[in-house]
Amino acid sequence: MTKLLTLLAEPPVDPDIAHGYLNLLGEAEQAGPPTGITQRLMRTGMLPTVYERWWRPALGRIAKGPTGPSMAGEHALAVRLLGLGPGDTVLDVACGTGGFTRHFGGVVGADGLAVGLDASSPMLAKAVAATPVDSPVAYLRADAVRPPLRDGSVDAVCCFAALHMFAEPAAALSSFARVLRPGGRLALLTTARHAWQPARTVDTALGVASGQRMFDRGEIANLLTERGFTAVDVRFAGVTQFVGATLA
Repeated sequence: MTKLLTLLAEPPVDPDIAHGYLNLLGEAEQAGPPTGITQRLMRTGMLPTVYERWWRPALGRIAKGPTGPSMAGEHALAVRLLGLGPGDTVLDVACGTGGFTRHFGGVVGADGLAVGLDASSPMLAKAVAATPVDSPVAYLRADAVRPPLRDGSVDAVCCFAALHMFAEPAAALSSFARVLRPGGRLALLTTARHAWQPARTVDTALGVASGQRMFDRGEIANLLTERGFTAVDVRFAGVTQFVGATLA
């Protein structure tokens, strides 16, 4: 937790770590305005119990299609896109129950730090319970759109399966650029609406029903370029896109 506190722009005088994570949201249910049913489910007590083993793999397979990577494949792809290695500091935004955060902790090792950030108390409680106490992992309850970290404080930022549920995704991308050091890497998994009009109509309807934004193909790459990212690599799978980029 000490390492995490040094990353904060304004460390609290009396840190609230009673539940095993640093809570910067107090009693608030969430950090920003709700965007739909999918986001609200993240705050329930039931979903965290099935999220990592059933919910995320099942919905991910539907969204990615038959040719998309497995969950293990996603973990490996995220590490490659981020260029993670021993000693790195990585921020895992919207970490949920901490599956990716724990994996990153194993990659960065004792000299590094993997920070899992989420606004859902039930999700973070599950993440803390699943993480060995000696892991180089710390959890933070805070605003995912505006992470409260110092400028240029991390080597990598990962945001898998969450950007499309943010009320302000463009603001989140600006925040990711702010907290990354020059040359730092970003990895995203988010939505990608089909180009074919009949399919686009279905994609849009599903997004509206679930409260998830359906990004156009090329939209995320353009937003990243506008924010100073280079070497933007986009790979599509079903109605999803995996994106890697480097901050100039």
